[in-house]
Amino acid sequence: MNCKNCSAQANQNYCPSCGLPTKLKRINGNYILHEIKQVLNFDRGILFTIRELLVSPGENVRNFISENRIRLVKPIVFIIVTSLIYSLINHFFNIEDGYVVYSETKQTATGTIFKWVQEHYGYSNIIMGMFISFWVKLLFRKYNYNFFEVLILLCFIMGIGMLIYSLFSLLKALIHIDLMLISGIISFMYSTWAIGQFFDKRKLINYPKALLAYILGFISFSFTAILVGTLIDYIN
Repeated sequence: MNCKNCSAQANQNYCPSCGLPTKLKRINGNYILHEIKQVLNFDRGILFTIRELLVSPGENVRNFISENRIRLVKPIVFIIVTSLIYSLINHFFNIEDGYVVYSETKQTATGTIFKWVQEHYGYSNIIMGMFISFWVKLLFRKYNYNFFEVLILLCFIMGIGMLIYSLFSLLKALIHIDLMLISGIISFMYSTWAIGQFFDKRKLINYPKALLAYILGFISFSFTAILVGTLIDYIN
């Protein structure tokens, strides 16, 4: 028979070209349970990815980029899932205060943009990662990584950041103590450590450079939002 995915000849249980099973199992309860276990297991899946990124983020992301892309969850999926976790926790526990706070007396396009950022910080964090990636690429330009490989690094790092924010948001809802400043500091420290470790953990200069790239990324993201909002207000 021919493979239904790539049309190559397949005489065994799996296609020799793309690896697709020649006969798919029927979707039932066992299939769903198997898929859930694949996501949650500690050998592979999101829990394994979280553990590896907490223990040695630089080494694991380097390995993902250059050697093995099966061990960890795909970076885009990882940051989307972790951002969704953050958004759900903030929604169901009615946590009104965000990590980005913006208020104004007169409604403007800039205010509308920052209000969206404040209310959807999990998703706007994905956009912010692109700005941080630009500065990381610029400050670490002597290393042989292109922009998209740096963006993969930021997807993993900011995904862990979302989980840190989620944990402290959950604690805030349970014990009614504002811990957002602490979670922000921990997230900044983790990001600095992870970026520095990714490029070369032995060079101490990499850590302040990583922190600077993170801060510049946040500032440029905010400046771009203000610029776009101002331009819209001017046109209106």
